[in-house]
Amino acid sequence: MLKNKQQEQNRQAVAFGKLLARPMQPQQKSAQVGLQSLSLDGNRDALLYVPKSYQADKPAPLVLMLHGAGGDAPGGLAPFLQQADDAGLILLAPASRLKTWDMLYGEYDADIAFINQALILTFSHYAVDPAQIAVEGFSDGASYALSVGITNGDLFSHIIAFSPGFMRPQKQQGKPQIFISHGKWDNVLPINRCSRKIVPQLQHANYDVVYQEFDGFHTVPTGIANSALEWFGS
Repeated sequence: MLKNKQQEQNRQAVAFGKLLARPMQPQQKSAQVGLQSLSLDGNRDALLYVPKSYQADKPAPLVLMLHGAGGDAPGGLAPFLQQADDAGLILLAPASRLKTWDMLYGEYDADIAFINQALILTFSHYAVDPAQIAVEGFSDGASYALSVGITNGDLFSHIIAFSPGFMRPQKQQGKPQIFISHGKWDNVLPINRCSRKIVPQLQHANYDVVYQEFDGFHTVPTGIANSALEWFGS
């Protein structure tokens, strides 16, 4: 009976885009650092990067990193991977179940369940600072990051959206801080119908938004990535 009730709660959470995973006391004091696979899926797995400086008695900031359409877990890690050691960041990059994230097909589904599973596994092995958890994404991943981040503002302290197309949160939960960037010459997700509409909507909803436009196309310039990391760590 209890198992069926838990399954129903999990099903409802997935349908509403809710993540139930939360930081906890890690189960072991010594843990692997560097890049590793979580071995949750044979074809489209999640990757975890743990900085060399990680210590179990010093909870680290974590960034959930979401790739763009047609991407994968290695692509999801790309914006922050080179800076992770210096910044002391744990990076978690799941791969979407299909070519892009479930909500972009119409509703929250298997991707929320997979992300929740990856977070539970990460939290059970590594000490994570609950006040420093960000969700980041590029392109479709940025749209998903905004949507999931606002819906789960009781988990995420920060949202980083590089060139988002839109947002569709299920509800407003908490008040995560938000960083958005967009290229002025973006020909994939044009800035005028995307970020220049999204940012005022967020500000009107009383979110603290840092917005940076840059001279460029549909990309994440190194300077923009560094700016977002500096903002996250401040």
